[in-house]
Amino acid sequence: METKSKQKSAPKKDAKKSVYTKPKADAASGLTELFEDGLKDIYWAEKALTKAIPLMAKNATSPELIDALNNHLTETEDQVTRLETIFGLIEKKAVAKKCDAMAGLIEEGKGIMEETEIGVVRDAGIIAASQKIEHYEIATYGTLRQFAETLNLLEVATLLQHTLDEEKDADKKLTEVAVNVVNLEAAEEN
Repeated sequence: METKSKQKSAPKKDAKKSVYTKPKADAASGLTELFEDGLKDIYWAEKALTKAIPLMAKNATSPELIDALNNHLTETEDQVTRLETIFGLIEKKAVAKKCDAMAGLIEEGKGIMEETEIGVVRDAGIIAASQKIEHYEIATYGTLRQFAETLNLLEVATLLQHTLDEEKDADKKLTEVAVNVVNLEAAEEN
């Protein structure tokens, strides 16, 4: 018995309907431009966080959470300076480009604070919002570090790795505060 294998043909492209998004006039055309665009994006994000973190700290009640937020605020301010150093190393002006993702995460954090009563439940919400921010930063810094390595910008890659390590540590600290203090106390309020 002989069977013929059926080959699937490639889908035909309709010239009138493209599945591709049309790039903007100033779209990145190489990895260097994509890398620089990512730096501008995270630079905006870090500067925005220097305003958002104090608001979260003022709304928190757990001393451990307030301490974690204040410590990370200091790191965030250092990260802004580190990014400015990176721009200098690649001989570019430090320019911030609005990061829509971070703007959304910050707004979500504000919404969580508005939707929770002051106390441990709000603290749990602040931790949740903060960890979403940390995870975005971890993804961004990991990608940028890899781009820097690929582009043979080894000093830049080292600086980005330092920030990536700080973001991972901040996420770990938030988890510890949630698991060991805040979530337990919030569960007792049910």
